[in-house]
Amino acid sequence: MKLPEDLQILISFLKKLPGVGARTAERFAFELLAWPQEELVRFAEQASTIQEKIPPCPVCGCLTQTGICHFCSSPARDTNSLCILASARDVYAIEQTRAFSGIYHIVEHLLSPLDGRHATDLDVGRIEQRILFNGVKEVVLAFDSTLEGDATALFLKERLQSLQIKITRLAFGMPVGSSLDHIDGGTLTRALAGRQIL
Repeated sequence: MKLPEDLQILISFLKKLPGVGARTAERFAFELLAWPQEELVRFAEQASTIQEKIPPCPVCGCLTQTGICHFCSSPARDTNSLCILASARDVYAIEQTRAFSGIYHIVEHLLSPLDGRHATDLDVGRIEQRILFNGVKEVVLAFDSTLEGDATALFLKERLQSLQIKITRLAFGMPVGSSLDHIDGGTLTRALAGRQIL
């Protein structure tokens, strides 16, 4: 039996969320039908204004609710290190580790010519200006270990080399606490290639 058209439209929107397939989207849609009207209105208002309420920081691209974000405005941040990432979500993942105290820069997307995302969209000139303005000594390229992430890291490395700064990339390899027989071949290859002297 065919679902009502409006319900199908809602399901199609929910399927756009990462990790949400057709069955999960359908389950979510039926759950929303059971919500009180006031909750649905609040949910719709929040979703429709979220980009307006939390715009990107004009300096680094991280999320902010008041002009410059707290990463850029904090005098406690180490401006000698600049971590370049693909999304604001990645910034919060790095922050949770408490292992990096430098500043951030979001490129918004990784290079992917097939998807229409080219090198000109990365605004490398803006990155270079931030490096020079802050006296950055090290750039950390923190992209996913994918074809797009590797291509973006390689492109930025080549473009930023002339600034005579240290350019590093996050290490790849075996997760802490893992055993060799549970590691896939690609991860194990990366771990071997990136081995260190003890």
